[in-house]
Amino acid sequence: MLIFDQLKRNDPHLRWLALAILYGLLVLLVGLWWVQVVSVRDYQSKLETQSFRTVRIPPVRGRILDRNGIALADSRPNYNVCLYVEDLRKAFDAAYSQELSRARSNLSAQMAGAEKMAGRHLTTRERKAFMLSFKDRNALRQQARYQVASNVVAQLGRSLQQPLALEESKFQRHYLADLALPLPVLVNVDATQIARFLEQAQMFDGLDLEMQPMRFYPYRTVAAHLLGQLKRDQSSAEGEDAFLDYPLPVFRGTVGIEAAFDQQLRGKAGAKSVLVNNLGYREGENIWTPPEPGQNVFLTIDLAIQQAAEKALQRTGPHPHGAVVVLDPNTGDVLALASSPAYNPNQFVEGWSREEWAQLNDPTLRPQINRATQENYAPGSIFKIVTGLACLEAGIDRTEKIYNPGHIYVGRSRHPMRDTAPPGEYNFHRGFLKSSNTYFITNGLRAGIQQIIRLGQRLHLGERTGLPTRQEVSGIFPTPRRVSANWYDGDTANVCIGQGPIAVTPLQMALMTATIANGGKVLWPRLVERIEPQDMTLAEQPTVFPQRVRGELGVKPRNLEILRDAMLADVEDPEGTGFAAFHERDRATPALKGLRVCGKTGTAQVMNERNQVVDYTAWFVSFAPYEKPRYVVVVMVEGGGSGGGTCGPVARDIYLAIQQREKASPAARKTLAQVN
Repeated sequence: MLIFDQLKRNDPHLRWLALAILYGLLVLLVGLWWVQVVSVRDYQSKLETQSFRTVRIPPVRGRILDRNGIALADSRPNYNVCLYVEDLRKAFDAAYSQELSRARSNLSAQMAGAEKMAGRHLTTRERKAFMLSFKDRNALRQQARYQVASNVVAQLGRSLQQPLALEESKFQRHYLADLALPLPVLVNVDATQIARFLEQAQMFDGLDLEMQPMRFYPYRTVAAHLLGQLKRDQSSAEGEDAFLDYPLPVFRGTVGIEAAFDQQLRGKAGAKSVLVNNLGYREGENIWTPPEPGQNVFLTIDLAIQQAAEKALQRTGPHPHGAVVVLDPNTGDVLALASSPAYNPNQFVEGWSREEWAQLNDPTLRPQINRATQENYAPGSIFKIVTGLACLEAGIDRTEKIYNPGHIYVGRSRHPMRDTAPPGEYNFHRGFLKSSNTYFITNGLRAGIQQIIRLGQRLHLGERTGLPTRQEVSGIFPTPRRVSANWYDGDTANVCIGQGPIAVTPLQMALMTATIANGGKVLWPRLVERIEPQDMTLAEQPTVFPQRVRGELGVKPRNLEILRDAMLADVEDPEGTGFAAFHERDRATPALKGLRVCGKTGTAQVMNERNQVVDYTAWFVSFAPYEKPRYVVVVMVEGGGSGGGTCGPVARDIYLAIQQREKASPAARKTLAQVN
């Protein structure tokens, strides 16, 4: 009543204000009526003909770096030119109209010709043969779409000075199944092509430049086996949305570090929703969850030493089959893990040519096998390190001389076992550096197989070393139960010289040598130092992997010193099997000035199923410096001539590279590795 009383007053301004308010309310009511009543069917139709498609957004994979922070596996931007089909809808319709008009004109002309020949008008039934069916119109529409898209791609090729063609089947599959997504028409675009495209971008309807992170191994085959392989995968990982309409593929590790730490490296995929209409064309998109990048994995590998090891291995031949392991004997850190032949892990991301794929699967090359950890080898004479230490622990007199006639008969065998050392008298020192089979078989039989087996078990021979790369075999080593029945002196003789029922990996021999070098600590190898987020400003703390001791060898320190002195003599004594590799041609000048190397050579026979020798495996195990060991270097070459002649020079080159690295400043070390 108060409002009406105010309006009854003779106040024109108040009345005009009241009319304006009433008019506004009326407009709102009319608009509401229009939306709720008149246009309700239009909105219902749009709701029914539009829907959302969920799309996975791949994350950026974490980096794999060496101990100095040099990236061994990284992600780089990969640029693709993509076609957005929804931007060509008007062109599709126009092309279809032209094709439809042309087809109808042709049919009309054909019908007129038929009537002329018949001399009469065709019946309704006869005219149906000259009318377009639904299937015909659909085929015309498909052809028109492809022609428009093909012309756009051809125009792009002319502009980029690179012939391009759009595969029709690929385009039609994309249109039917993935219309809401862009269609890549040119992948891995280089800088020149990017510049040309951006200069003429306004000319290309429906084309745009898209960036995707791509795995990249900057040093190609370097450390390929331990880094591992990737494969494309569309499945959902733990913590990701499993109900995606378009789970865009990501890369997942299948072997090596890429597989062992795949969960940390891959990060977490994001998700976005794409609004599409009833024809499947994209109308818009909205990111629900941004992707989270993966974490970085820091290895104990030193890139400079890894490169030196792989380069040195090549000196044995154009396509060497072998492996090199470099360890820190005090911590168990793996400084290099090389295997040859190798492969380029970039090809698992970029794709293989037919020739490359055939080479990757060549049964004679077997480049996918990590020979440092994934293959069993007879150790040959390098196992005399274990035999000799077992004999010393059993209390043999190391000064006692045993005559070697050039062979030895064992048990009741009528066939002698040949000795590669020349005939003569041998004590422990000379027997070791000349690698006399007779000496070690004689004393091994005295010490007994159980003594040797117990020492081998404390070194964990016949067991995996715990490397996380999924590329490891356990080797073969007799158990106490195995040697307690149906075991003969001939079997013991073979084991004493590293033959028979015994097989090892180069990594196992590196750990054995590290135990001798560090005074009796049996170590677990450490390949990963830490894992940390890419963004160090986050509150998340790095995960650090500690150095671990697996056990104690439990031998007398004096016996270890005797063995170490014998290994030193093998390299420094002119009679030693490793002498020539570490001295110049004058045999008086050491090749490594200021670095005393302790080593042991070995050549093992490779037998076939008929117990016939078909090949040889050459070895050289070593550590340096003698006074305070910091490095263990183990070299193995399949088909090698001898441990001293084939593997010794490889180890020498690696030690030379290590000396060069130690003399350089930390900044120079990093630069040197990146240049190599």
